[in-house]
Amino acid sequence: MIRITAETCSGCTDCVKVCPHGVIEMRNKKAILTHEERCIECAACELNCHYDSIVVTKGTGCLFAIIKEDILGIKKAYS
Repeated sequence: MIRITAETCSGCTDCVKVCPHGVIEMRNKKAILTHEERCIECAACELNCHYDSIVVTKGTGCLFAIIKEDILGIKKAYS
């Protein structure tokens, strides 16, 4: 699960740049979740947020991505 606190977001776009699945977009100079279902909970966004505006709670996202993409061979179709 991923949570973004808009009040502390600086609009730097670092989270957008590091997200491997395009989960976050910028709107009105603030990060927002647009495709939460794509999140693999890698926490790249949280690790690169210098304002502690993003919190990622690890769940089954990474495991699901490994099973889906590496074991079953189902590749992502994200743009």
